[in-house]
Amino acid sequence: MPAAREDIRDFLRREPASILVEVTGVAGSAPRDTDAWMLVSERAIFATIGGGQLEYMAIDQARRALRSGLAAEPMNVPLGPEIGQCCGGRVGLAFTALNPELANGLVARSDREMAARPHVYVFGAGHVGDALAMALSLAPLRVVLVDTREEELTASNVPRIETCLTAMPEAVVRDAPAGSSFVILTHDHALDFLITAEALKRADAAYVGMIGSKTKRATFRNWLSRETGQADLFDRLICPIGGTAVKDKRPTVIATLAAAEIMTAALSWASDRARLAGAVGR
Repeated sequence: MPAAREDIRDFLRREPASILVEVTGVAGSAPRDTDAWMLVSERAIFATIGGGQLEYMAIDQARRALRSGLAAEPMNVPLGPEIGQCCGGRVGLAFTALNPELANGLVARSDREMAARPHVYVFGAGHVGDALAMALSLAPLRVVLVDTREEELTASNVPRIETCLTAMPEAVVRDAPAGSSFVILTHDHALDFLITAEALKRADAAYVGMIGSKTKRATFRNWLSRETGQADLFDRLICPIGGTAVKDKRPTVIATLAAAEIMTAALSWASDRARLAGAVGR
């Protein structure tokens, strides 16, 4: 399973003597909500409760407890000028020394959070595909880099990203979970068209984007109408990806612009689905 920076298992193996810091209450404006937590050891931290002076104070409190061997007292911190933050709210923090049961619970929690991340399938492990996968790897998304060419996937230098070698990338689209995003930028226009058409048939896709020019966009529209008889599907396609405001064709620039676009669509879809599920459950 991919991780944005480091898997929690690696941290726990290296830093078994740690303290869990959890946000237990939020009033007003604050950097994070009550789902935020972090681990603090004498040498390192894992995850974040929002950064800034609040996090420095939490780290200091946790490390004093580690050094003394005593339990750390909870904190209730006003985020005002007195601590050098201007959020204006108040945050409650709890501190718990790590034990095997708590560590196992954190691993399970982290796995659940990772499993619930929206999927993004990047089709094409070329220059833009690699740059896009790299940009997306830092977001709370599960990124899968897909290609029909083994040598391209092997040469990909994106760390800790899932890869999928397949002769039938359109099957990957069909098997993807609801809310997935599909970004198509392969080495072959015909393959792009095939994958994109399959993705557009997914009414539950959060995002479908294809790299290309105005000419490629027009060609695909004609092809889609001719091959599927469903010209209305074209209205859901983002092409070119990353918008047209910045006229820069460098792979890293295209990837950066597209990453923000994709992440917005993916997280918005997930948020809307969670809100709808909550409304139905009431």
